[in-house]
Formats: sequence, structure tokens, C-alpha cells
Amino acid sequence: MAAMAEENEDVDLTQEQTEKLLHFQDLTGIEDIDRCKGILREHNWDIEIAVQDTFNKREGAPNVFNQPEAVNNEPREPSMNLQPTDQRVFTVARPPPQGIYQWLYHVIIFPFRFVYSTLLDLVRFTIRLIRPDPRRNVTDPLGDVTRFINSYEETLGTTHPTFYQGSYSQALNDAKRELRFLCVYLHGDDHQDTGDFCRNTLGNQDLIDFINTRMLFWACNTNSPEGFRVSRALKENTYPFLALIVLRQNKMTVVARIEGPIGPGELIEKLERILQDNEASLIAARAEREERDFTQTLRREQDAAYLESLKADQEKERKRREEQDKIDQEKQRLVDEENKRKEMIQERERMKEELKIEIPEEPAVDDPDVVRIVLKLPHGSRIERRFLKNQSLKFLYYFAFCHEDCPDDFHVVTNFPRRTVPCEPSKNGPDPPSFEEAGLGKNEMLFVQDNEA
Repeated sequence: MAAMAEENEDVDLTQEQTEKLLHFQDLTGIEDIDRCKGILREHNWDIEIAVQDTFNKREGAPNVFNQPEAVNNEPREPSMNLQPTDQRVFTVARPPPQGIYQWLYHVIIFPFRFVYSTLLDLVRFTIRLIRPDPRRNVTDPLGDVTRFINSYEETLGTTHPTFYQGSYSQALNDAKRELRFLCVYLHGDDHQDTGDFCRNTLGNQDLIDFINTRMLFWACNTNSPEGFRVSRALKENTYPFLALIVLRQNKMTVVARIEGPIGPGELIEKLERILQDNEASLIAARAEREERDFTQTLRREQDAAYLESLKADQEKERKRREEQDKIDQEKQRLVDEENKRKEMIQERERMKEELKIEIPEEPAVDDPDVVRIVLKLPHGSRIERRFLKNQSLKFLYYFAFCHEDCPDDFHVVTNFPRRTVPCEPSKNGPDPPSFEEAGLGKNEMLFVQDNEA
């Protein structure tokens, strides 16, 4: 049954699918036609993607077709390299207190902070024992990001780098598609350095200009499911936390982590150095993409040229068939006309043989009722015959019709006064009049006129 179904499917290939099949064989060099059919069917007969995937498999590159679909309208994250061997990690410690007043403030506040943080951790730990951490279930990543941006601007102001308006997965995909660096900022509400970092570092205009012109900037609160998920994926240790991500070797790679209360000048310096160290990967990716786009464009142009050439060939073949059909039809028409002519000749000869039998015998010269008729034929020769005056003129017509020198379509006329002799019989009507009734005497000269002349 499977073999029969496969055979029926092959029979049902359209002309366009057949053309794509032959073109796919030419482009890929695959001789097995069944394998070509299978590949094209897997790719919905999209020859460009089918060829690209075939070459990608040969080169070990990732597949570009049948990628996993989005889940809950959230796109799949591109493949990630979270801990490359050359990853740069910058940990910035809080500066020690300066002067007697700062030390005194630090000594007084430290016990309260320690107790507060310890009690807060205990409360959180106890709550997590009672019920699961709600941050583990990401149900609205875009909403988490939007709520964070609104809360940030209400609390800390609108002076900050342009936040990416989308989920973390969307930011990764856009950075990969646009071949740009992605800077990820994880925001911790409860950390003592968060407020100062947001106001003095992220609020610095030089840093804002640097980030806005050189990279995408994505941020989220780690107290939200989306931010918590990203913090676990990037394995952050403390706040503030920044990660710089870029496409390297076809994977989004975390090339640097910056943790701690860093100032704007130092942050710009470190980001500039990281961008310089990893710019080559983007240049290579751009060159590879341009080459791939050029190859795809070239293939599309070749496909279009091939299809155009194929259409031209098909049009030539169609015109050739039409011309050949016309020639065949003309030949058949001539054959039919010749057969018809031969049939008419055969029918005429048969009629002549039958009519010869009907013509009565020629009367004697001295018969008192004899009528002598001389017929002058169109080419000048003469024939004569004797009839009886009471005989029908049809026998005169039969006599002329059966003569080999007489035309097939004719009528008999008198010379003066000129009139047509009604001698031609009709199929269903009465016989023509007799010689006597037609007013013909004993000796008459009549003329045979060719109707086709």
C-alpha cells in the first residue's frame, strides 16, 4: 500500500514541481531522484531553502528550515555559549570608608544591615519552604520587562540608556539578526548599591550616549520571573550585574561579566575594551552573512534565469508544436480533399456506367421519328447521336455526361436564339421534356458549356 501511495504521489507531480525537481538535481548534484523528491517535500517544495539546507548539512552548518516554533508567542532563544574560555569577568568591590566619619557611620550601620539582610534571607527561605518560588514560572516575559521599565522610571527617573522593549529572547534574536552587541543589566531592588548605580552610572549622559550608539540594552528586575530566569541562566553573583553578549561562531556568547558598583568612566573604558576585543567576530559574521546573502541572491537569480529560460524553451516548443499541428492539419486536409476527389471520380465513373445502360439504343438513320443532335464540346471537338423525338432530353444529358471529353459540370445551350436546353434530370422531380416538346428539329447543333470555366 505504501508503494502504491508513493507511486500515485509521483504521478501527481505538477509541471512546476517537476521543473523544481530537475533544477534541484542540477544545483546539488544529487543523482537519486527519489532522494531529491523527499528533500523537496520536507521543505514544502521551496527550492531555495531546500538547496541551502542541503549545502548546510554538507558543511556542518545549522539547519535553516523547520526551526522550533515559538512557545506562547515567545521566540526560541538562539544557541548560547555562557562560559567561553576567554570570557572577561570584572568584579568591582565597594571602596572602603574614607575618613573618621565614614568609618563611624559604617560601624554603626553595619550591625543593622547585617541583621536586616539576615532576617530577610530567613524570611525568604521560610516562604520558599512553604510554597514554591513564583519566579520559577515565566508566564508573561514581555509584561515583566514593561513593568520593570515603568517602575524604574517612576522611582529613578527617565535618564538612562534606552531599554529594549521586549523579552530577553527577543533581545537575543534581534542582536543576532542585527549583528550588534547586547548589554544585559539585572536589577536587584534590595541591594544597597542599586540606587547609587542607577542614578550615578546608568544616569550618566556619556555612558547613555555610548550604550545607545554601540549596542542594545536589555534590563529586568530579578524579582520578576523573567529577570530571575535570566539571572539563573547568566549565573550572576551580586548586583549591579552587567553581561555583554555577542555572536561568535554562530552562537550568542557571553564575552564579559561586570559585577559590583562600577562608575560610569570605568564602565565605559571596560566596555570599549571588550567591544574592541570582540569586534572581529562581528566583522567575520557580517562577511559570512554577506557572502551567504550574495550566494542566496545569486541562486535566486540563477533560479529566475533558469525558469525564464525554461519558459522560453517551453514557449518555443509550444509554437513549434502549433506549427507542426498546422502542417499536419494542412497535410490531412490535402489528403482528405484528395480522397474526396478520388471518391467523387469513382462515384462519377460508377454513375456513368449505370447511365450508359439506361441510354436507349440509337435509332436507324431512316427512322421517321429520328432526331440528329450534334454537340460541340468546349475544347472544339464534336460528337453526335441520334434520338427519337418522343424520348426525354435526359438521354441527351446522359449521352454527354458519359462521354470522356465532356466536362463533369455542364449545361447544353442553343446558339440562336441562345437558350439553355432543359435536359438535366432532377432527383425527385419529373423527367425533362422530350426533344419534340423542347422544339428541337431533326438536325440540331447544340453547345456544351463548362459551368466551372
